[in-house]
Amino acid sequence: MSVTRLRHHVKAPRARVYRALLDAHAIATWRVPPGMSSQVHVFEAREGGAIRVSLTYDAPGPAGKTTAHTDTYQGRFVKLVPDEQVVESIAFETDDPAMRGEMTLTLTLRDAPTGGTELLAVHEGLPSGVRPEDNAEGWRLSLDRLAALVEAG
Repeated sequence: MSVTRLRHHVKAPRARVYRALLDAHAIATWRVPPGMSSQVHVFEAREGGAIRVSLTYDAPGPAGKTTAHTDTYQGRFVKLVPDEQVVESIAFETDDPAMRGEMTLTLTLRDAPTGGTELLAVHEGLPSGVRPEDNAEGWRLSLDRLAALVEAG
């Protein structure tokens, strides 16, 4: 199991960034890489609340982890610290042993010295079938979308 660790500067206040981490409509917009669409099935933004999201490739070709072209993950919110941290425990819905396993996603927010918010995203417990560099690139693209969303207000 491996770890992805990314820092991202967002030109928006922590409270606005935090809200986008816990809003199902925002999640469907930013937490999906380019070339995929998102469907949020369940998103109970409270400690212990359930999460279930599907990401589907827009074009045929890439293989999904759950179905032919879809990656579905489910889990729960482990810890919520308002305007500071969101911790999720998630797992892919899959029959592939290389893609199984519980992952922990920790998103920590701090005031950036130059203004705005510094976001640290730590994705631990990646299954052996997920290349860390692919996971990091997907997160970089998603965090760019998050920044664009919250910076626009």
